[in-house]
Amino acid sequence: MTIKTIRIGTRASRLAVTQAEWVRSQILAIHPHLRAELVRIKTTGDKITDVALAQVGGKGLFVKEIEAALLAGGIDLAVHSMKDMPAEILPGLCIGAIPERENSLDVLISRNDRPLKDLPGGARLGTSSLRRSAQVRHARPDIIIHPLRGNLDTRIQKLKTEGLDAIIVAAAGVKRLGLEAHITQYLPETIMLPAIGQGALGIEIREDDASIQDIVGSLDHRQTRLAVEAERAFLQQLMGGCQVPIAARAKIIDNRIELTGLVAEVDGTVLLRDTAAGPVHQHREIGVELADRLLERGGRKILEKILSGSEKGLTT
Repeated sequence: MTIKTIRIGTRASRLAVTQAEWVRSQILAIHPHLRAELVRIKTTGDKITDVALAQVGGKGLFVKEIEAALLAGGIDLAVHSMKDMPAEILPGLCIGAIPERENSLDVLISRNDRPLKDLPGGARLGTSSLRRSAQVRHARPDIIIHPLRGNLDTRIQKLKTEGLDAIIVAAAGVKRLGLEAHITQYLPETIMLPAIGQGALGIEIREDDASIQDIVGSLDHRQTRLAVEAERAFLQQLMGGCQVPIAARAKIIDNRIELTGLVAEVDGTVLLRDTAAGPVHQHREIGVELADRLLERGGRKILEKILSGSEKGLTT
């Protein structure tokens, strides 16, 4: 049998490469006749580390160069963190598979191993996420938010070098890099609702590439896909991006899906939260319904205020 080499596009960070290597190993375990190589691509988001992403284009900055290579045929598939994916996928591309999700929660890593509630008054907490900072400010208005960019390894290091008391990062990345020993606290979603798609990987392919779809299709995890699609329907209805503090997490139990969503003021003074549920085959409709409900409850005013430029944000 002729051995075909497939090219897997990925960001060059250690976490991104680890994720892409995992996808590569899964593909080769199912298709041992294939060869697969990683193509590391430096994205604009990786190059800009001293400016909030909301000020320079949002989360699409982590995928656009990779998507351009995919459309041009330079790579055959791309591995992304689903939370980095813009609300709309580029024409000609699609998500060929979403493997089973890792833990979707956020974690607190603190210098003295103190949980969020026990951080001292006026503690300095590092994050460049609007979503995280709004929810922290809602729970602990006394905490000072310190902008923090960089790869996961860099952010953990900056906890010491920049004199921070704590940082908040995604549990999934910490676990994938084997850094669980650093975790002080898994933040419950009642305090910190995760980002849309957090903990899930997306394997992006060309829409018309049936052979690659056949290769990656076996990695698709139905429950994870349905949950992420519900969250992304919520995102799309809100027309959200890095400029807006929004969050959502879907859970599937038997044949029902429950989706909790959030829209907040940047300073955390107003935090709108609600839950919608229904049969799993209506997962996208539930996402839209929940978004509409929050828009009517005051979310529209919050979004208009932020997007008009009266609030300056960081990232989701």
